[in-house]
Amino acid sequence: MASARWPCLILALLSGVAVSGFPRRLCQLLGKRSLPEGVVDGIEVYSTKVHCKVTSRFAHNVVTTGAVNHADTAKEVSFDVELPKTAFITNFTLTIDGVTYPGNVKEKEVAKKQYEKAVSQGKTAGLVKASGRKLEKFTVSVNVAAGSKVTFELAYEELLKRHNGKYEMYLKVQPKQLVKHFEITADIFEPQGIRTLDAEASFITNDLLSSALTKSFSGKKGHVSFKPSLDQQRSCPTCMDSLLKGDFIITYDVNRESPANVQIVNGYFVHFFAPQGLPVVPKNVIFVIDVSGSMHGRKMEQTKDALLKILEDVKEDDYLNFILFSGGVTTWKDTLVQATPENIQEARKFVMNIRDQGMTNINDALLRGISMLNKAREEYRVPERSTSIVIMLTDGDANVGESRPEKIQENVRNAIGGKFPLYNLGFGNNLNYNFLERMALENHGLARRIYEDSDANLQLQGFYEEVANPLLTDVEVEYPKNAILDLTRNSYQHFYDGSEIVVAGRLAAEDMNSFKADVKGHGAINDLTFTEEVDVKEMEKALKERDYIFGNYIERLWAYLTIEQQLERRKNAHGEEKENLTAQALDLSLKYHFVTPLTSMVVTKPEDNENKTAIADKPGEGPVDAEVIPSMAYLTNSQPPQTPYYVDGDPHFIIQVPEKDDAICFNIDEDPGTVLRLIQDPVTGLTVNGQIIGEKRSSLDSQTRKTYFGKLGIANAQMDFQIEVTPETITLWHGAAQSTFSWLDTVMVTQDGLSVTINRKKNMVVSFGDGVTFVVVLHQVWKKQPIHHDFLGFYVVDSHRMSAQTHGLLGQFFHPFDFKVSDAHPGSDPTKPDATMVVKNHRLTVTRGSQKDYRKDVSVGTNVACWFVHNNGQGLIDGVHSDYIVPNLF
Repeated sequence: MASARWPCLILALLSGVAVSGFPRRLCQLLGKRSLPEGVVDGIEVYSTKVHCKVTSRFAHNVVTTGAVNHADTAKEVSFDVELPKTAFITNFTLTIDGVTYPGNVKEKEVAKKQYEKAVSQGKTAGLVKASGRKLEKFTVSVNVAAGSKVTFELAYEELLKRHNGKYEMYLKVQPKQLVKHFEITADIFEPQGIRTLDAEASFITNDLLSSALTKSFSGKKGHVSFKPSLDQQRSCPTCMDSLLKGDFIITYDVNRESPANVQIVNGYFVHFFAPQGLPVVPKNVIFVIDVSGSMHGRKMEQTKDALLKILEDVKEDDYLNFILFSGGVTTWKDTLVQATPENIQEARKFVMNIRDQGMTNINDALLRGISMLNKAREEYRVPERSTSIVIMLTDGDANVGESRPEKIQENVRNAIGGKFPLYNLGFGNNLNYNFLERMALENHGLARRIYEDSDANLQLQGFYEEVANPLLTDVEVEYPKNAILDLTRNSYQHFYDGSEIVVAGRLAAEDMNSFKADVKGHGAINDLTFTEEVDVKEMEKALKERDYIFGNYIERLWAYLTIEQQLERRKNAHGEEKENLTAQALDLSLKYHFVTPLTSMVVTKPEDNENKTAIADKPGEGPVDAEVIPSMAYLTNSQPPQTPYYVDGDPHFIIQVPEKDDAICFNIDEDPGTVLRLIQDPVTGLTVNGQIIGEKRSSLDSQTRKTYFGKLGIANAQMDFQIEVTPETITLWHGAAQSTFSWLDTVMVTQDGLSVTINRKKNMVVSFGDGVTFVVVLHQVWKKQPIHHDFLGFYVVDSHRMSAQTHGLLGQFFHPFDFKVSDAHPGSDPTKPDATMVVKNHRLTVTRGSQKDYRKDVSVGTNVACWFVHNNGQGLIDGVHSDYIVPNLF
C-alpha cells in the first residue's frame, strides 16, 4: 500500500521553484490517497531540533533528528547537517530502537587502517565534505526496519569570532520535508552582559517573523527560539513542501564597559580584548592585483568594481599605491602617495582603465610592493605612527619569472622581515590556495578565498572593511612571570576595529588569589597599556554560581584555540618543529574528542545484520598535506554522496539540480554501435565517450527499442592515459603499457594522480586527483536471458576540478543553469502529470516521471523523481543530439 501512495507524495514534497506550487488536489487528480503529513516514501521525520549553547563566545551545538519507518519494508534514512568550517565535531550517536551506536574519535592513521579494512569488506561510508563557502556537510545513512525508529545526534563546538562588531552563529536550515516538531533554540550566557541580540533567516515570512521567531535578552542571558508549526512550514497554504530552506543567522555583541575582560574557571582562564573609541592608525596600503589573461571578463570587472568602492572608503591620512602584474609588473605611481581627493580621483581613472593580459608573475609583483613600503618608511615618506599592509589578489599560480612556491615564499619572507602583514586573496578554485595561505600566515596575515559568484566584488569589499581601521599596532598581551602555563598566541601586529583578541591559558598555581593582565600597543597618537586585575576566588565563585551552560567551557575553549593555532603554525613548520606541533595538536584533539585534520570519528552502524564502519573527517580548504588523508578518499565507497549527473539504463540521462531539490532527465534514441560524447574538457584533457548496444533480439513490444551503454572510454590526454570499460573487462593504457582486469577482480590501481578501484561484480571508481571522480556501475543479467545484454551505468561523483569549458551530453551541465516549471496538469498517463518548463530560453512540455540510481543497489536501485524532456533532450541540451556523435571511443 505504501508504494501506491509514493508517486503522488514525491511530487508534492520536492522543494524549489519547479514544483513548489503542487497542491494536495493534484494527488486527488492522480487518484492516489494521501499519506500522513510529513511522510516521504514511508519515512516520517517527526522531530528536528537544533540546540545552541553559548558561554563566553564558545558555542556547543547539538542537532537531533528522529524518524520512524511507516513502510512495510526496510527503508534507508539519511541525516544531513551542514556545519561551519571553523567548527570541530565532538560527538555523533545513532540510536535505533533504543540501541545506541556511538562515534569514537581516533588518530587519523588508526582510523584509516580501520577504514581500509572495512573497504576490503565493502562496509564503508564517507561522512564529511566541503559545502559552499562557510560550511562542511556531514552525511550518514542507515537502513531502518519496518516500524522502527531511528535518532541521529551530532554535536559540534566552535569559538565565535568577532567581525564588524558582532559575533555570528550561522546555521543552515534545509529539512526537505514538513517536520512535526521543528525547532531551533539558542541560549547565550555572557558575563560581560549582552548589548545586542538579533536573529534572521533568508526564508523568513511575516507570519514566521511574528509568531514562530522569538528573541530576548536581559543582563547576561539571551535566548532565541524558532518553532514553526506544520502549516507555517508550508511553501503555500495548500502545499506539502517546506519553505524552510536557507540560512538562519544569530548575531550578538556584549557590553564593553572595560576594553578587556578576564574569566577564570577550574584553573583555566580566557582573556578578551576589544577596545573602543580609539583613533584609527593611518595605513600605507599596497594593492597587488593579478591582471593576467585568466582574469578576463567578469572577474576583472568585479575586481575593478571592488577597488573603486574601496577607494571611496580610503581615509585621507592613508597612503596607497597599485601594482598590477601579468607577465611583467607595472605600477600606478613610483612611490606611495597620500589619499588626497585629487589622488583618489586619479586612482579611480587608473582602476577603470585596467586591462587583462599575459601570464602570472607573483614573485616580482610582491617584491616590488614590499620594497616600495620599506623604502617609504626608510625615507620618512609616510607618517611615523602609521602601519603598512600588502593586499594581493590572484586567480592562478605563478607561471613566469620565479614560479617555485617555496622560493617565492622565501623571497617574500626575507623582504618583509616581520615588519608588516601580507593578506592573500585567492579568486576562484584554479590556484594553489595552500601556498597563498602559508605565505600569508608566516607574514602575520591571512588568506581568504574569493568565490566566483555574482557577489565577488562584495566579498572583496568585505575583506577590506575588516582591515580598514587598525586601532593598535604591535599588540602584546602580558601576564605575571611564572604564573601562566600553556598560553595561546599573545602577540598581534594589528588590532582592527570591530574584531577581538582572545588569549587563553592555564594558571600555574591553583591557590592564586589575584590575576593581572596587561595589553600594550601603539596607537595613532601614543603608546597605550590596558590593565585588567581580577580576584580569582571571587571570579570562580561568581561563574560557578552561574554554571548556566557547561562548567568546563573555558578549558574546552582553551583546547579549541590551542589546536587551531598549532594547526596554523604547522602549515609552515618543518622537521622536528612540525612533528612536535602535530603530536601536541593530536593529543589535545583526542583528549577533548575533537574531529580535526589529525583525527577521524569512526562510527560503527548496523547494516544488514552486520556492522558497517563510517569515517567522519575534516576536509581542508585546498589540496591537503600528504600525511593528511583528504575526505575525498572516502567517496570511493558503497554509500557515495549525491551524484548530480549520470546516465544509466536505456540510456537515461539524469541531471540533478541540488539548488532546487529536483532533477531533469532525457533519453537519447540512437542505433547500436553509435558512440556519444559524454564529457569533454579541453583544459584538463579529460574525455568520456560511450558506445550504445542494443538487445539480443527485438522485444515483443516492437514500439519500444531498448538500447544501453555497452562500452565506455575514459581518457586523459595530459596524462597519456586511457581506460576502456566493457561488461566483461577493464583495460588500462598508460602510453603503450597495457593492463587488463576482469569484473571478478577486486583491485586498486594508483599512479601519477590517478586512482582506479574495481569492486568485484559491482562497480569501478576512477579518480583523477582531488576533484574529478567517476563511478561505472556493472549491470549483469541472467546468462540465459533471451533479450537483454549486460550493460554499464556512468555516474559523475565529483567534477569541481573540471574547467568552465567542459562540454558533452553530461559535461555541459557541470556549469550552473536555471529552469522553471509551471502549469502542472494531468497528462496522457494519469500517474505522470505534464507541465511547462522554461530552460535555456526554450519553452518545453515536460512530463513528471522517475528514473533509477543504481550505485547503492544495482539490482533494485533508488527512485529519482525528474522532469522528462522529450525528443532526445531537444531544447535542454545545446544544439541537437547528433552533434554529440563521435567516430570512436578515443
